Amino acid sequence: MDTVWMEMAAGRGALGIGLLVAGLVVVAMLLGAFALGMRVKRREPPPPDPGEQPRIPDEGPVREVLENREADEVPQGRHRLTPHQLKGHGNVGTRSGASKERRRWDKGSSGSFGSGGPGAR
Repeated sequence: MDTVWMEMAAGRGALGIGLLVAGLVVVAMLLGAFALGMRVKRREPPPPDPGEQPRIPDEGPVREVLENREADEVPQGRHRLTPHQLKGHGNVGTRSGASKERRRWDKGSSGSFGSGGPGAR
């Protein structure tokens, strides 16, 4: 009976040593990856100072167009249209609107869920 226990202990001991070695290999790889990352980080240029950041010109953004866009009308007909029958293959086209002012919502004209009212009470 003593030899059976010795064989079981020897088998488990080898497994334990193998797991310990595998754990040490994983830890060594993680430490190596960390050291490599630190070396790569040291070689990168430092982030720019606030004075080196790009600035918007005094005239405003370059080539900026301020306009309202209006959706193209969907053709009306007797039959349902599929996307490939529409202009732009189903993507709604837009055109420049007549007004250059930003649209503002009137108070009470639309609720957060389209109810148009102040909400249920």
